[in-house]
Amino acid sequence: MLTAFTGTQIREAERPLLERGLGAELMARAAHGLYRSLVAEVRRVRGGLYGARVAAVVGKGNNGGDALFALAELAARGVRTTAVLASGAAHPEGLAAFEAAGGRVEPSLGEADVVVDAVLGTGASGDYRAPFPRPGGLVVACDLPSGVDADSGTASREVWRADVTVTFGALKTGLLAGRGRALAGRVEVIDIGLAEFLPVPDVYVLEAEDVSAVLPEPHDDWQKYTRGVLGVVAGSDEYPGAAVLTTAAALATGVGMVRHVAPESVRHAVLAAHPEVVASGSAEGRVQAWAVGPGIGDDAAQQRAFDVALNSGLPLAIDASALNRIPGPALDGRAVITPHAGELARILSRLGLDVERSEVEERPVRWARLAAERLGATVLLKGPATVCAAPDGTACIQAVAHPYLATAGSGDTLTGIVGALLATTSKVRPVHVAAAAAMVHGRAGRIAAEGGPFGAGQLAAAVRKAILAFQGRVPEVPLGAAVDPLLADQ
Repeated sequence: MLTAFTGTQIREAERPLLERGLGAELMARAAHGLYRSLVAEVRRVRGGLYGARVAAVVGKGNNGGDALFALAELAARGVRTTAVLASGAAHPEGLAAFEAAGGRVEPSLGEADVVVDAVLGTGASGDYRAPFPRPGGLVVACDLPSGVDADSGTASREVWRADVTVTFGALKTGLLAGRGRALAGRVEVIDIGLAEFLPVPDVYVLEAEDVSAVLPEPHDDWQKYTRGVLGVVAGSDEYPGAAVLTTAAALATGVGMVRHVAPESVRHAVLAAHPEVVASGSAEGRVQAWAVGPGIGDDAAQQRAFDVALNSGLPLAIDASALNRIPGPALDGRAVITPHAGELARILSRLGLDVERSEVEERPVRWARLAAERLGATVLLKGPATVCAAPDGTACIQAVAHPYLATAGSGDTLTGIVGALLATTSKVRPVHVAAAAAMVHGRAGRIAAEGGPFGAGQLAAAVRKAILAFQGRVPEVPLGAAVDPLLADQ
């Protein structure tokens, strides 16, 4: 499991070392790590170092100093290095080393193979205006793209989008959430010796082995009931397809039985697609968990079935129309709700908070945590990066999805996955179940996208392949850097 920290936490972790007079050593480690990453990028775009050009836009603080020391190392390798001083001043020792190595200070950016963005670091706040338009070539951000808030991922409008972000000490929350994720590009983490001083992480990122630990392992003594039975309240005469998609995803995830509740016409559609489903018009029968909400609309009978599921005391995944019937802070930690940003804004408004969708999108971790605390439920906030927050503040961010997952019915599939995992995993925290489900859903989207654009009807087969991949029974699909950050320790 990967861990990420706020910029505030990183600065606090640095404090003991700075008080010991080790600031120069910390900067040297950061600068050398940036230098190594720049060497790799220059070689990738040019094939070699000699004669290459690397430029940097540097601020007057330590962030700019890191870049100047890194460029000094590059200059010693025959790279032509230039720097633009964004505020007319620079870190004195860094600038001296840069110029001594042959680097030149210029008034503006010229042509370069790689441009380093090193104006602002983790301590910056407020609006930021880049001194120049983003160059057309490859941009490497030093620690984080200037103007991105390391704590939240909020960003000024003019922030340069980085192709690579080389961050120091530990992964930052702001590189995973909000606009920061999209602006960071591929993320590389440079160890500068802070590990023993880091506090409890701000957020977590599940890796493949963590997902594998959540998925049920086949046992010889299984039978359909011990394998897990999921109750599904989904579909209505108006939205029958939601029931087909939700049950398909649950079956693909691996439950022993699906009990489906819906009007007769919807049950016929589900049984035509999945004859193994046990379908009826009432929420009766033995289940281990519920998945409720997709496509139920305003159907009165389905609303009553939701109430039965809610009052059952069992774990449940709540989505779509059922989100409008959440009873407030009475879910006792057993529910996973799966809103998108607009739905979460409406939920928060019902809780007395005046929140717009844009605010949720800007600070997803903050609002997911607040909703989880107020509701007593795990919040799985859907978006480019999925944020899963527990009532106690534990949060996971998963960003492995493919953009093609932005399609009608994709959320119904996710609800089926969440419900199935709740039915089959009794000893895993709901927040980790939710994060694992987001990983399975995202990986399925990646698999389905191998054939080009897809609709949600193609996801169930991809879910089955994703499950097999996480269980190590087939090769994994490589994670593309264009879709999710590559988190690589140097």
